[in-house]
Amino acid sequence: MNILPIILQVILGLGILNVWFVRNAKATRYRGGDAANLKEEFSNYGLPEWAFYLVGFMKVGCAIALLAGIWFPALVTPAAGLLALLMLSALGAHLKVKDPAVKSLPAIAMLAMCAAVILLR
Repeated sequence: MNILPIILQVILGLGILNVWFVRNAKATRYRGGDAANLKEEFSNYGLPEWAFYLVGFMKVGCAIALLAGIWFPALVTPAAGLLALLMLSALGAHLKVKDPAVKSLPAIAMLAMCAAVILLR
């Protein structure tokens, strides 16, 4: 059994939960535009408020599925695939507002980890 995908699942799952439940109201150097929190970041991208809730629901669901996938492996590939698509969308949003490349690093890292999880399983 390859342990690397499981380690990546844990990093991805806990990372997403951290962003959406612990750091959502905090400014970081990776927030899009000049956003001070996660909800403002979505607004900076020109997205409607409902998109914030939909994306949050999908990302948190993927995070939970990746963590649960340690015991229920059938959840992993769909969760990692959807999260990869969401990270591609995040990259597009950063490009849209002409963010410096450093702001895209978390999305790039998560996209790479999602790809690794899918390929290594």
